[in-house]
Amino acid sequence: MEITTLHYLVVASALFIIGTIGVLTRRNVIIILMSIELILNAVNLNLVAFSRLYGLQGQVFSIFVITDAAAEAAVGLGILIAFFRNKETINADEIDLLKF
Repeated sequence: MEITTLHYLVVASALFIIGTIGVLTRRNVIIILMSIELILNAVNLNLVAFSRLYGLQGQVFSIFVITDAAAEAAVGLGILIAFFRNKETINADEIDLLKF
């Protein structure tokens, strides 16, 4: 059985749905960040699957998405550590303190 682009798209859509559900339903900021990473990995899988059909551009964009995900994780965890030192919680409901 040959693995086609449709197989990659099904796996990527499953990852995207799991990530979206995680972002919308969880209150723990670490879980939310991990769900965002799942969404970005679904995008990467789509880019690589379509680059298999149409050329190398998808793989190049995938490297940019991976770089952006690493920067997002570093900045997000830095903000989370600063927030935890001030409030001693990582509950997303209490992050409204950062508005002021």
